[in-house]
Amino acid sequence: MQTLRDISTLRAAVDALRSNGRPIALVPTMGALHDGHMALVEEARRHGRHVVVSIFVNPRQFGPNEDLDAYPRREAKDAQLLQAAGVAILWAPSVDVMYPAGFATNISVSGISEGLDGAARPGHFDGVATVVTKLFNQVRPDVAIFGEKDYQQLAVIRRFVTDLDLPIEIVGLPTQRAEDGLALSSRNAYLTEDERKKALALPRALGEAKRQMERGDPVDGALAQAIATLSAHGFGPIDYITLCDATTLEPIHRLDRPARLLGAAKLGSTRLIDNIAVDPA
Repeated sequence: MQTLRDISTLRAAVDALRSNGRPIALVPTMGALHDGHMALVEEARRHGRHVVVSIFVNPRQFGPNEDLDAYPRREAKDAQLLQAAGVAILWAPSVDVMYPAGFATNISVSGISEGLDGAARPGHFDGVATVVTKLFNQVRPDVAIFGEKDYQQLAVIRRFVTDLDLPIEIVGLPTQRAEDGLALSSRNAYLTEDERKKALALPRALGEAKRQMERGDPVDGALAQAIATLSAHGFGPIDYITLCDATTLEPIHRLDRPARLLGAAKLGSTRLIDNIAVDPA
């Protein structure tokens, strides 16, 4: 595995891989890799002969009071995992390489990025869209793999790839979970032992709301009960528990189409997100 840090070297290495005509798959990450990330790498291997993984903690998607400085960074351990998984290139640029002096361009996706995390974290999806567009232009992959845990992020990326006519297949991998059901996340490392137990209330509350909706109970009542459950387990503030159209992410109040139930809330100092599919009868 090559670990690369400048764009000209990256492009030469990608061109060398591409010369045999085999597809290239990209897995963008911010590092602190866990089993969920490694599942993305495994999926990438099924879609591409050569796998490129990027590690870049993107400052443009963090708000002023968020955890940029505290975000876990452990590149050496991550590199060992990626090498063992057969990754061809680890792309690990610095902030100065990604955003050189004078950088003044922003990619903004209206509509689908404006609710949910877009409302709770202003500017977040501009930062995501900008950095992912840059990664796509740097690596020029045939396919890119993203997890469905960040469901709104996946929807935003699919939107701008379509809008900008980018020749990249976007593959979403279902949320990877611990044995007890908690969605895997690098931020889970922030949880205390007690908080880790309480965190299970989030997937369980979403699961119960899904069952209620799919048996025909009123959507708003199921959402209210999920919010009450999280509050009772110490979550707060609760940014949202919302049922949305699975494609547009427009909030809906009747289960009359394929939908996604999404939730985000803080537990202690850690903000957790999760989502599950909800289907009409």
